[in-house]
Amino acid sequence: MQDERPHPLSDAHSDRETASHVPDTPQTRAPSYRLAFADADFLCRDELRPVRLQLELLKPELALDEHGIESTVVLFGGARIPEPAKKKTARTQTLADLSSFYDEARKFAQIVTKASDGKKNVIVTGGGPGVMEAGNRGAMEAGGRSIGLNIVLPHEQAPNEYVSPDLCFNFHYFAIRKMHFLMRARAICVFPGGFGTLDELFEALTLIQTGRMQRVPFLLFGRAFWESIINWDALSDAGTISADDLDLFQFVETAEEAVEVLDNWKDYSRRAEIPGR
Repeated sequence: MQDERPHPLSDAHSDRETASHVPDTPQTRAPSYRLAFADADFLCRDELRPVRLQLELLKPELALDEHGIESTVVLFGGARIPEPAKKKTARTQTLADLSSFYDEARKFAQIVTKASDGKKNVIVTGGGPGVMEAGNRGAMEAGGRSIGLNIVLPHEQAPNEYVSPDLCFNFHYFAIRKMHFLMRARAICVFPGGFGTLDELFEALTLIQTGRMQRVPFLLFGRAFWESIINWDALSDAGTISADDLDLFQFVETAEEAVEVLDNWKDYSRRAEIPGR
């Protein structure tokens, strides 16, 4: 039988298996004897941070390529926004009122997924609860796949049940996670949220403002919410941003309104990516 390996050298899987069956001696039990790539303690050393950054960039990238994911529609939003059926459990009245955006995110993901071929415009969220759950849920209900980019946190770190299992990833580094959100993005949709959502919103806007990312549809769901927490005009009036920067995004209220914007966006069919990807 012909060997299907791309080269004649022993592969890492085989060596790892072989090394697990070596005789048990003081020498083989020593940490120094472990294969470097199979030594978790070694990989977690501070000096190996550059390697871990590279691995965290490569693992999702290779998996998404293998699954044929060409482009995505990004959904950012708060983990604490409940679905309407559970809004009575919300910690504040404002969160209860914002529960309507759970349904809008869910509906939006359904519409986008139904129009997708499973490779283009695939829904991607942070993989957690709240608005993120709604996005993955809508995609699943539409019979499609969706991506979840989770991150290890003391709270709220478990992936929601609606993420496609083979497209569910876990991150240690926020920076690498945010890169993966944007590397395939054809549209960015931001729902009400907290610090994490604001961080994602402003990093993406900064990349577009500075020309480090191609311009894509950038939709903020809920004008009243966003104008109540950010004085956009004050930034422009102060001169800290230009008046034209306010055109980098637009407000929408419903899933249907958002889809109409995407359908009429002249560059929506193009793949937007960070230069040098």
